[in-house]
Amino acid sequence: MKTPKNQTPFIILPSFLRRVLRAYALKSLIRAQGCELNRIGRSRNWQLKASFEQLEATIAAISDSEEPSWQWLATHLAKQSKNLAFDVLVGIAKKKPGITVSELMQRTDCTIAQARRVIDTIEFDD
Repeated sequence: MKTPKNQTPFIILPSFLRRVLRAYALKSLIRAQGCELNRIGRSRNWQLKASFEQLEATIAAISDSEEPSWQWLATHLAKQSKNLAFDVLVGIAKKKPGITVSELMQRTDCTIAQARRVIDTIEFDD
């Protein structure tokens, strides 16, 4: 999950339309979660912009669907969501005051060192 400064994190979806059946239904499902889905130039690759909460909701919605061709996207998004930038982890922790290191690790699959660094940053930032 790539995060430009002060922008929404994004994930690259290679050959998005070629891998799925019922692409319009999938695109509407993704956009219903509040995500932004755009084609990259004239290529066959797409870009998904979403917050961590929107990404979690999208993965859950795709997993609940019964379309087998969509499952690669849920797997791809789950892998990418594990590679969260430090700024995104701080944002997640700030939304829930009093979050513990183990709770942050469980929710985001970050390492213990990353979680401790995030908690320390929030506590000493005040």
